[in-house]
Parts: sequence; structure tokens; C-alpha cells
Amino acid sequence: MAKTYLEVQKQIQQLQKEADALRKKEAAGVLERIKEAILIYGFTARDLAVDTGGVKTPKRRRAKPTVSKPKPNSGSTAAKYKDDQGNVWGGRGPRPAWFKAALESGKTAEELAV
Repeated sequence: MAKTYLEVQKQIQQLQKEADALRKKEAAGVLERIKEAILIYGFTARDLAVDTGGVKTPKRRRAKPTVSKPKPNSGSTAAKYKDDQGNVWGGRGPRPAWFKAALESGKTAEELAV
């Protein structure tokens, strides 16, 4: 017989309780092993990067952002192509619509070159 929504929710709650109990049990064992290692190896809170409960520890310094030097601006790219109507294009980036239209009408790039 198929389970109902409420039955599945009850199962979830029961499994969550079991999971919490297992976590507590396992955590206790882990904590004991950590304490033992601290005693054996002499670790400190700083070694473990643990919050020391209000005791101030030195803060990490942030790296200063690098400032790139501005490149000399020679203005816009020099025109490499132009048409009879004064449209110009430097040859960089996507081809402008006027350049595409000129090529489609039979002109060559060499004819439009400055």
C-alpha cells in the first residue's frame, strides 16, 4: 500500500532524530581525538584558527590593490576604411552595417581602404 504524505513526514522526523543522535555520538568521539592531539602536539587556539572568545589576534593585512598605469591614449583607432558618405571604420570589432552593405553591393575591402 502507498504511503501518505503524513506517514512520510513522520518517517522524516524519526530519521532526523536518529541522525541528530548519531551526530552527537560521533562528534563526542571526534572531540576526544582532537583534545588528545592538542595535548600530544601542543596545538594552540591560534594554530587551530579557533575563535579565542574575545581575545584579540592580529588581523591579516589585505593586499593593496594594484593600480595599473594608464596607457597613453592616442585617441580612437585610425580609420582604415571609409565610404563615399563619410562613414569610417578602424577595422576593429564587428563590421559596421555600412561596411557589410558595401561588400554586399559588390565593393571590395581594398576599394574601401583609406
